[in-house]
Amino acid sequence: MSVERPSSLLCARRRLLVAACAAVGAPALAGAPPVLLRFSHVVAPDTPKGQMALRFQALVHQRGGGRIRVELYPDSQLWGDDDEMEALRLGAVEMLAPSLSKFGMAGVPEFEVFDLPYLFADLAQVRRVTQGAVGRGLLERLARQQMRGLGFLDNGFKQMSARRALRTPADYRGLRVRVQASRVLGEQMRALGAQPVVLPFGETQRALASGVVDAAENPPSNFLTQGLAALQPHLTLTQHGYLGYAVVTHPRFWESLSRVDRALVDDALAEALAHGNRLAEALDRQALATLRQTPGLRLHALGAAEREALRRHLRPVVDGFGRSVGAGLLRDVQRAIGSG
Repeated sequence: MSVERPSSLLCARRRLLVAACAAVGAPALAGAPPVLLRFSHVVAPDTPKGQMALRFQALVHQRGGGRIRVELYPDSQLWGDDDEMEALRLGAVEMLAPSLSKFGMAGVPEFEVFDLPYLFADLAQVRRVTQGAVGRGLLERLARQQMRGLGFLDNGFKQMSARRALRTPADYRGLRVRVQASRVLGEQMRALGAQPVVLPFGETQRALASGVVDAAENPPSNFLTQGLAALQPHLTLTQHGYLGYAVVTHPRFWESLSRVDRALVDDALAEALAHGNRLAEALDRQALATLRQTPGLRLHALGAAEREALRRHLRPVVDGFGRSVGAGLLRDVQRAIGSG
C-alpha cells in the first residue's frame, strides 16, 4: 500500500534526475563557480537533523572562503524518502542524512541492527556503537553501494501514536502502522499483530488524516514538528526503538573535492554532528514538555511490567535478525553497549 505523489511533483523530480544524468561526468570549466553542495533531508529545520544541517552550512560558509556553497533543502523540498538515494547516485544531490532504517533496503542490511526493538536503553549506549569501531565498520560498508559514510546523528527514541493507548501487545492487533522501509520494522509490527505500511516520512501526516494508516512511531520532536497530535490523540511512551541517521555523500563528489576542501567539509560536519547530538536529548525533552501541554493529546507512560511484556513479545525479531544478517554483528553491538 502506498500514497501517490502529486503528478506534477513526480514530473519535476524526474526532470531533475534526467538533468543530473546528463551532467554526471561533464568536464569542469576554467573559472568555474564555487562548488555546489546540495544537502537534502526530510524533516523540519527545528529538529536535531535540521539544526545539524544549519550548523554545517554556517561552518562551511564561514571557513570556506567562498569555495563551497551549501544549499539546504529540508522537509522533502528537493527529494523525499523514496527517491533521495537514487538522486545521490545520479548526482542530483551531494549530501543526504537518511535514517539508518533506509540502508537495509539500499543493500546494507547490517544497518537494520539499529531498528531492533529494545536493543538500546539510552543514547549513551547508542553512542558506544556509533562512535566506536562498530560504527566505523558500518560506515565503511556503505562503499559497496556507492556511498561514502561521513558520520552518525541521533534523533532519539520512538514512541507509538494512535487513536487509542498502545500499552499491551493486544492493543496493536489489526492496526495499520506506518513504518520505514526496514525488514526489521515490518517484522516488529507483524509480531504485535499489526500490519506494517511502508510510507515516506513526508506522506505520514496525509496518510494518517485519510485513514490509510492508523498509527505511527516517531520520536517526540518529529511527532511535534509534523503536527501529528491533531490526528493522533494518544501518544504511548513505549521507548521501543532508536531513530538515528547517517550522513552520506557519493564517492564521485567526494573525490572531486580538493584535499583541502575535503578536510574543510569533514571538520565542519564533525562539529555539526556533535552539535546535533548535543541537541537531540534536549529537543526531545522540550518536545515532550510541549506535548504534555497540548490540548486533546493524552500521553501514556508504560510501567516496567508493561514494557517487559512488549520486550518479550518482540524477542523473536531480535533472534531472527541474528540468524538472517549475522549473530557476529549483533554480538559486537551488544559488547559495545556493555562496555560503558
